[in-house]
Amino acid sequence: MLVHVITHGCQMNEYDTHTILSELVAGGHQIVDTPADAELIILNTCAVRGKPVEKVISLLGEFRKQKLAGRDLTVGMMGCLAQLEEGQALAKKFGVDILVGPGAITDILKAIEAVETRGESFWSLDFKDDLHSYLTPPPNTLTGFLTIMRGCNHHCTYCIVPQTRGPEVSRSLESIMHEARAMQAAGVQEIYLLGQNVNSYGLGRPDLPSFAELLRLVAATGIPRVKFTTSHPMNFTSDVIDAMAECDNVCKYIHLPVQSGSDRVLRRMAREYRRARYLEIIAEIKAKIPDVVISTDIIVGFPGETEEDFEATLTLYDEVGFDHAYMFMYSARPGTPSYKHFKDLPREVKTERLGRLIERQKYWSNRRNARWVGRNLRVLVKEVATDGQYLVGHSDQNHTVLVPKEQVRTLGLHEVRIDSATPHTLYGTVAGFATEAIPLMMAS
Repeated sequence: MLVHVITHGCQMNEYDTHTILSELVAGGHQIVDTPADAELIILNTCAVRGKPVEKVISLLGEFRKQKLAGRDLTVGMMGCLAQLEEGQALAKKFGVDILVGPGAITDILKAIEAVETRGESFWSLDFKDDLHSYLTPPPNTLTGFLTIMRGCNHHCTYCIVPQTRGPEVSRSLESIMHEARAMQAAGVQEIYLLGQNVNSYGLGRPDLPSFAELLRLVAATGIPRVKFTTSHPMNFTSDVIDAMAECDNVCKYIHLPVQSGSDRVLRRMAREYRRARYLEIIAEIKAKIPDVVISTDIIVGFPGETEEDFEATLTLYDEVGFDHAYMFMYSARPGTPSYKHFKDLPREVKTERLGRLIERQKYWSNRRNARWVGRNLRVLVKEVATDGQYLVGHSDQNHTVLVPKEQVRTLGLHEVRIDSATPHTLYGTVAGFATEAIPLMMAS
């Protein structure tokens, strides 16, 4: 079949898309670039907030119209939304042919066979204990995503991930290292180690190393850059900080979601740490890793959040001085404890608080980014910007960096002198290169 995959959501979903693309190609199917050319369209969905769900509903409605108008089209849905009753109801409503949950994505070939040969719809929503063993890196890839575990054993009251991704399951060390070495041999310039809570890797498994030990092992493959996401403060330990400090090719960037600066709100969220512990972790990180860049997630307007609670979040932001943050208004998700038991705040309250937090974030991002002006950073130049005048890359500290297109002939790692900064972007001039990986014309 001619297949097109549309991916929404996080890097875990990107990795899952790569997984099924590998399965599809191995099974003799052809991947096409546009939905219009496809016989099978697969939506890899996100359900963390309401907006991604609305996008899926819109697409499913459009595909259903096309099928009713006579188009011979098979529609599949995977990802977090597929695992929820909400998504399953949508699948029935819009006539989705294939429904595969995050724990069963390797059933995709069986699903296609059921539709093609027997004309049956196919649903697979089980969580398999064994994660896929090995993926081949795509050609001409600078960044490789490598899932080291799946699921989450924390049960935050606002979060659907334990429902959609299941309990924590760690991949075997052998399969992770096999894939990492293959990426290194294929010329991949950076690896992202992925998991809902990477710091829990190997917990309760005496046959597996700790996450800190795994970080050192992956760094030792010689991959130029190693990153990881996401971390939970409850499991972020000193040995991880030490591994980051010791390994030159582990990027000095940490994404550590705090969600709120108020202990009262953290308790209602069922986050197992408190403000003081979070600040202790930040202090240790900054003491051991000079020039570290720290980002976070913050939920504004969680049910019951008072003005005093919100002020506690603002003061924590000032105390940490985050380089950047992903900030969201609380979005009640069906099936979560907060949806069932807590009354939502008025939207105007959430909107006003989010606006104030964004202003605080702009202040700190501008201040933190300004310190890099005049310095040289190693930047992985990845693609042409939408305006066609610049190339876009990311520094070892995960800054978005723009360089003039005429200065770069190949994508890859370049040394860039930073000339100016905004709250969200650094602008620079190429001063040299570390590796030249892909001719620029292949990314145009």
